[in-house]
Amino acid sequence: MKKIKGFQFAERNLLFILVALIVLLSVLSHRFLSYTNIMNLLRQTSIIGVMAIGMTFVIVSAGIDLSVGSVLAFSSILLSMMLKAGVPIPLAIMAALLAGASIGVLMGILIHKGSVPAFIATLGGMTITRGAVMLISGARKVSGLPKEFTHFAVAKVFGIPGMVIVWLIVILIGAVIAKYTVFGRNIYAIGSNEEAARLSGIKIGKNMYGIYAFGAFTSAVAGILMTARLGNGVPTSGVGYELDVIAAVVVGGASMSGAVGSILGTVIGTIIIATIRNGGNLLGINPFILDILVGALIVFAVLFDQLSKKKSR
Repeated sequence: MKKIKGFQFAERNLLFILVALIVLLSVLSHRFLSYTNIMNLLRQTSIIGVMAIGMTFVIVSAGIDLSVGSVLAFSSILLSMMLKAGVPIPLAIMAALLAGASIGVLMGILIHKGSVPAFIATLGGMTITRGAVMLISGARKVSGLPKEFTHFAVAKVFGIPGMVIVWLIVILIGAVIAKYTVFGRNIYAIGSNEEAARLSGIKIGKNMYGIYAFGAFTSAVAGILMTARLGNGVPTSGVGYELDVIAAVVVGGASMSGAVGSILGTVIGTIIIATIRNGGNLLGINPFILDILVGALIVFAVLFDQLSKKKSR
């Protein structure tokens, strides 16, 4: 795809839409550009934003992962229970991250070794993981977490919320992987044509495990952020998040057919959806109407992708 001043066509158009949306909302509501609202918007966006980076790799590989919301909850509950039991914070965080990534590896094994369609494998993974969350937590929130941990949700570095800094770090990691590593190039090759990638010497299995492990890892990171923000481990956290995460990636220009998508596009798509919801709430728009708008945006993005492919044939 032709580049214009460093941006792809899709990314440039997305950026234009985002700027237009910000200008419109700033005119309609004087509170939109207030410092308090912007900080709140960034904190809200960071959780979905972190998960969307991992989902970008999954969708670019022509896959899908419906278990990300449940992985978030599992990591959150596991972390909370360990912290409440007195486990040191760094160790508890590492365990939560490892547990999340391990679930992703299992999804990858089911999809590659078991030849289970990604939709079915991750749908089953979503249900099993959510059931495990309810079982180990007794369907009750885990409270009494150390203040040293929960303080992170409101901490700032040079005026930037700590949660946003984590998001920026994940964005940087995702961008480096996608652009400068063999693994990143393999993801696009697999999404373009898995059989051709295999014949060219790419080890599909190892790459597939890595793709889903990274997606689940980012969900575990989001679970840690969610726990710090809520100050509790909530077993119902992350319900429905998989839809918002997929929406952010698709609106950001990724193709459900694979091989098309970028970290920058996903970031812009995430902010667009979060801005619509935030601005709609400020304007007092019925949240169900906002759901309709976001849903229509997803359908339009996929429709535009399909029409573009037909024209290029």
